[in-house]
Amino acid sequence: MITEETPHTAGATGLSRHIQRLLTRTRAFDARHPWVWDATLTLSWAGAALVDGAGGWQNTARDPSVPGGLVLVLSLALSLPLYWRRRPMTALAVMACAALVSDASGAFLQAAYLQAIPVFHLALTRQPRALLWAFALILPPLVTGAVRFPQETWDQRVIPALWAYALVALLGFVVRSRRDHTAGLVDRARRLEVERDQEVRLAAAAERTRIAREMHDIIGHNLSVITGLADGGRYAAAKNPERATQALDAIGTTSRQALDDLRRLLGVLRDDEQEAVRDPQPTLADLDTLLTGVRKAGLAVELEVRDEPAPQPLAPGAQLTVYRVIQEALTNTLKHAGHSARATVLLAYAPKELLVEVVDTGTPTTARPHQGQGQGLTGMRERAALYDGLLTCGALPAGGWHVRLRLPLEGSPS
Repeated sequence: MITEETPHTAGATGLSRHIQRLLTRTRAFDARHPWVWDATLTLSWAGAALVDGAGGWQNTARDPSVPGGLVLVLSLALSLPLYWRRRPMTALAVMACAALVSDASGAFLQAAYLQAIPVFHLALTRQPRALLWAFALILPPLVTGAVRFPQETWDQRVIPALWAYALVALLGFVVRSRRDHTAGLVDRARRLEVERDQEVRLAAAAERTRIAREMHDIIGHNLSVITGLADGGRYAAAKNPERATQALDAIGTTSRQALDDLRRLLGVLRDDEQEAVRDPQPTLADLDTLLTGVRKAGLAVELEVRDEPAPQPLAPGAQLTVYRVIQEALTNTLKHAGHSARATVLLAYAPKELLVEVVDTGTPTTARPHQGQGQGLTGMRERAALYDGLLTCGALPAGGWHVRLRLPLEGSPS
């Protein structure tokens, strides 16, 4: 979590970290109460200017006979505008006027160098072209003093002062660059943190979707089988108790298998990974077991395999997709096609794809989910799309329902 101090103190140690924390807190206080710092700075420099105006200014003056009242007013005019340093052009304009009078009168007050503070803030907060106006304000007092009192050459009076202001402006640019760089790093860190949280949420959502799909396939199929077995056992109980007993045994076996699959699926969600059972997921080799359970539930189903499987078998994930699509299709047949329906499962291998087709003989009036609706159909399409497959389904003109999956034999998941 990024705090107010973290961006400026990351990577620092010892004394440097404490100094950076102090500077961060000072900046935060200044942002909340700007007038406190402005007043403190202004009063400090005003006091220094008044001390110089009490007599020390005569050491550098060209005309020591300048009236003391004028010196006092000029000292205040060169220091008090610092209170508006956050509006540097306004403060500099007032100070430049006072500096012009100071140099023209021969007082040459040292407080005129306080103009460097607005220049620094101009470089820190304004566009570079604002410095042209700043030097346009600073230059006239320097030229006026050099013309009126030519005891010193221009390169002694004007050029050093301009270089000093230029260095102050350069310092402002350096501080501004570092501040912008730091702000950029802080913003990037925050955006990375947001992106990380989004990725975590997306991963969690994808995992929830996967778990929901698996639970739907496992529970939905097994409950449909149990329902079929229970209905068949109820009818057989009156005429053939032995068949009813077999149906009850099959119900128990299917229920235990569903419970084991559900426990295995939920086990991976535990914090203790040692307790999670990691049984292999179903593959095409488990189709016979699936079809046997469906037949016990009362649905006549046949498996037809055309051509030979490819030398390179399907990836385990692709085999799971085929298994789940067939499972979901047969589950829907058990739910909607009626007891007299029959189903055919076709696996047709082509050079570059595997065709999977499940067709049942339900009546034309049988109610089925519309194409694209239902959790089961959505899950089948998601599984197929994960391996660049194409799944279609719909009602047949003569009655019944078909589900067709085309799955590439080569390539990796997209």
